Amino acid sequence: MMITTEDAWQDLIGISADPPDRRDKCERCKRPVVVCWCSALPQPPLAVASQIVILQHPAEEKRSLRTALMLQLGLKPGKCVVYKGKRFPNARHPAELQRVLDSPQTLLLYPSKDSVPLEQIDRSAGPYTLVLIDGTWPQAKAIYASSPALHRLRQVKLIAVGISDYIIRTQPTEGCLSTLETAAQCLAVLESQPELRQVLVRPLHALCKYQLDNGAVEHQSKEFLMKTNQYPKPIGKRLSRLLNYSNTVCGSASPLEQQAVTQKS
Repeated sequence: MMITTEDAWQDLIGISADPPDRRDKCERCKRPVVVCWCSALPQPPLAVASQIVILQHPAEEKRSLRTALMLQLGLKPGKCVVYKGKRFPNARHPAELQRVLDSPQTLLLYPSKDSVPLEQIDRSAGPYTLVLIDGTWPQAKAIYASSPALHRLRQVKLIAVGISDYIIRTQPTEGCLSTLETAAQCLAVLESQPELRQVLVRPLHALCKYQLDNGAVEHQSKEFLMKTNQYPKPIGKRLSRLLNYSNTVCGSASPLEQQAVTQKS
């Protein structure tokens, strides 16, 4: 049988540009079934009075190990909402975001000189909506600078954040937390339920355990490595500024990192 040029062309354009993904994926977390962490999610999802709104830099969506989805699936629908962009709000965002940013019940987790400890907020005046900026510290500062609506919000910060359980990732400083850990710690404070943090971060523990069981190693923060003379690279200006900022303003790290903004989610 003779193959015509047209037949060959039709066969060529029928080939997908992306290689097929042969691994079965979980419908909820969208991860390969073998590394699915859904079994560690709270069942049923937690019902809380507070709401978490995450303003996520577009670059975060490209990261393979994101924790914001763990938070969304761990809470009742609508209790964690993610908006993407570099400026908030913008024309592509729904009107609901503007209403959130105009509400006197909305707080912004951001470690400015004017921010007050979240623990000092009058919880009897709640419930509150807590806004988190999700991105690296430079990305978070750029989002804040380009979003005047954020400047009008009451700003809060976390004081005692502890050490991150995200041990398969190198954090810049000892007080850096993932998006999930930051939100869980804040909810524990706002809801006056300390146990919330442990329950919400279980999927992260499951993820880390699988990685460690399959060859991953625990990572110490860059701050720890520098303090113990183990950091293998020269200390750049950006990292130096981050360390100085965390020690003088927050006693820990960047907004979700210092807030306890996440450096990487």
